[in-house]
Amino acid sequence: MSDPFVDRSLEEIRFWSRIMKEHSLFLRLGFRCEDTQLINEASQFQTVFEDIERRSYVFTAETDPQTIRAFNIEVHSAVSHIWVFKRKVLGLILQCKLPGQNNFPLLVDHVSREANYFRNRLEELNNGTLEPLHDAIIDENVFFLRIMADHAKFISHLLDPSERKLVEQAREFSHDFDTLLFQAVDLSSMRPQSQTVPLLSQFVDENRVSVESLRDFKRTARDLIAECRIKSIIHPLLADHVYREAEHFLVILDMFEKSLTGAQINKREILF
Repeated sequence: MSDPFVDRSLEEIRFWSRIMKEHSLFLRLGFRCEDTQLINEASQFQTVFEDIERRSYVFTAETDPQTIRAFNIEVHSAVSHIWVFKRKVLGLILQCKLPGQNNFPLLVDHVSREANYFRNRLEELNNGTLEPLHDAIIDENVFFLRIMADHAKFISHLLDPSERKLVEQAREFSHDFDTLLFQAVDLSSMRPQSQTVPLLSQFVDENRVSVESLRDFKRTARDLIAECRIKSIIHPLLADHVYREAEHFLVILDMFEKSLTGAQINKREILF
């Protein structure tokens, strides 16, 4: 019989290790040719997380929980190291020590936030300290709404300026998700009084509609980039990367909705 702790640990590692691997690639591609040390470090992290992703598929839902707990600790160490690397790169950029490189400071901060999220999740799983459902609904939305807003900003800046319609659409999504994020922060500051089922249900529903719309926009952009039908400097893998993160957020929102509408989901199974 499968163990919910094992299931969720492997799901998180399989999703986020791929994300960390791709972050390493994107950072490496953004460095200058002379940044050989940073390029080598990014390449090493890409190899580390590629190996973690590969090994995560060796395990199954029937794997002994202690084995997965040890794997979580190992992955946590790797994620902590890449977080330190990302923050180092951010510091170098903000101190103007990497002039001419092509990684936006916000992008580097963005990928470091995702690394911190991943390592915190591994700690929560291993320590059995997952958030209560109503807190998780707010906190997960605050985190992912900011991620989605960032994505829209990156897309608008990486599309060719001549793609005026798409640039404008991306900017509109950026504005919409900034607004949703501010609403989520307001709801958060009103805790615990704001944690009623009607308010949280409306909160989840409203966010899902916007995320679905952004997901569809990302999918269209991804396909157009892959077919060389629009002008941009967006790597095809980056286009797919941000699409997958929107899909991941929708899965989380769906789990929240089922919980709020009375579906019998074990809290350990949904991680929150």
